[in-house]
Amino acid sequence: MSATTTVPPVPLADSRITLRGHLRHTGALVRRNLLWIKQDPESMFDALLMPVVFTLLFVFVFGGSIGQALGGGQEQYVQYVIPGMLAMMSMTMSQGVGTGFSQDFNSGVMDRFRSLPIGRGSVLFAKLAVELGRMLFATAVLMVVAVLVGFHITSWPGLFATVGLATLFASSIMWVFLTLGVVMKSAQSVQAMGFLVLFPLQFGSSIFAPTKSMPGWLQAFTDYNPLSTLADAARGLMVGGPVAHDLWVTVAWSVAITAVMAPVAIHKFRTKT
Repeated sequence: MSATTTVPPVPLADSRITLRGHLRHTGALVRRNLLWIKQDPESMFDALLMPVVFTLLFVFVFGGSIGQALGGGQEQYVQYVIPGMLAMMSMTMSQGVGTGFSQDFNSGVMDRFRSLPIGRGSVLFAKLAVELGRMLFATAVLMVVAVLVGFHITSWPGLFATVGLATLFASSIMWVFLTLGVVMKSAQSVQAMGFLVLFPLQFGSSIFAPTKSMPGWLQAFTDYNPLSTLADAARGLMVGGPVAHDLWVTVAWSVAITAVMAPVAIHKFRTKT
């Protein structure tokens, strides 16, 4: 009797998988990522603690002095900084998609995905969906803490519009970090590079303080910084003020970043896998 040889399954090409198949695969991978979070709840500590720590730090350490510069006090600074911190959360939490992808490559998870008959795009979009969920969780925590420290929500539709705008911007920035996660050799490298990107963008913006007292060259940078336009649009939507210009500039930034970085990230991912 001749021995039979077991042939490993050959992954299907993306072009042969239907849209329904891609959606099914994406849903299964989202569930896999959520189960992983359930198994390792410590992975949610950043989403839980970062909004608390940053809110308390800036409100109670800098709130009095910056609030006076705004013509009020700590109460006025709370109304100023919380919409800005929504913008900060959208970018800070986006970094997780890059470190997560790097860990998956280094741990051999991607090798396992490569042997399965699933669309490669499903792996990308599942990761993006879970990280957006983590960002929304961090946003909810931020708003709870904000109300506790005295933030007044003057427009609920404005709040939901701000969350939608922040989600749109975060989804575009995730393509940048996804590219870093594929290209860089370790999660530590992704974190280091992310810090170099995040730090100047966050503090060289109107998130934490008005830009009028900044040097002229720095004001020129903040005027083109998408985090400034996102923060200013959030303030207009949530507490009142001009909205249209900053809103459309933020949307334009989001579309442009996605248009440039999404093809790069997908190409690098396909090449590496």
